[in-house]
Amino acid sequence: MRTAWVALSLVRGIGGVTMRVLLEQFGSAEAVLQASERDLRKVRGIGAKTAQAITGLDLRRTDAQMARWQREGVTLLYMDDGAYPHRLRDITDCPPTLFSLGNFKQSDAPHIAVVGTRNPSDQARQQAKTIGRTLANESAVVISGMATGIDGITQHAVLEIPGSYTVGVLGSGVLKPYPPENTALAHMLRMYGALLCEIAPDATVSTPGLVARNRIITGLADAVIIVETVIDGGAMHAAKAAVRQGRTLYAVDNPASGNRQLIDEGMAVSLSPDMGDLLRVLG
Repeated sequence: MRTAWVALSLVRGIGGVTMRVLLEQFGSAEAVLQASERDLRKVRGIGAKTAQAITGLDLRRTDAQMARWQREGVTLLYMDDGAYPHRLRDITDCPPTLFSLGNFKQSDAPHIAVVGTRNPSDQARQQAKTIGRTLANESAVVISGMATGIDGITQHAVLEIPGSYTVGVLGSGVLKPYPPENTALAHMLRMYGALLCEIAPDATVSTPGLVARNRIITGLADAVIIVETVIDGGAMHAAKAAVRQGRTLYAVDNPASGNRQLIDEGMAVSLSPDMGDLLRVLG
């Protein structure tokens, strides 16, 4: 069991960039945990609080946690292992460890992320359903955040199609899926898809966790669709992450302030409201 790796990856502030720096400096996760606080603070990106957190790690506790998580069906994916999703590994700030519940699988099929507001218009609701069903019928892997609104509507629509596959990326632990309104959806994802998170599987939701998971949603994808969002909506975090990661970004051509900004400023390719050009996202 990679106890030292997991313990280190769960320290706040240690993402893919810092983990790589630490491994380059010390050689292994075990060696990082044996380093002094003074030596840790010499590493770029490691401040006093992070150094103290590392030297204070209790591997026996982490080992017990890992055993319990795995008994509950959680699979651990490490960024230096072949089972880790290759699209995500290519981004600089990928999570050192991913926790999966359900049936996470690698696939050469197009991976499309679909996100949007928690309070969609009636038109956007129908568009999300159309997007989910159409992509599923084309055997695409659909990735979203399992949130209320556009995310959940899209993933419910995907699951209506036999043989479909969808992944929910959470801002909580996979054993504590959020929001509670989508408990039934979380259960279906465990059966017919997968839930993913980068935080401890039994951790509760947090605002930083909800924001940070957007880079994972887009990092897993070949292309990203923004169905509907206001200019300060949570889906804008996903849009910015997609652009930063070099993913092709699409936005439905509608009056929503976020969609308008993305299209008008050239950040996103527009999609027709009638979804007549939807299949080009698979190209």
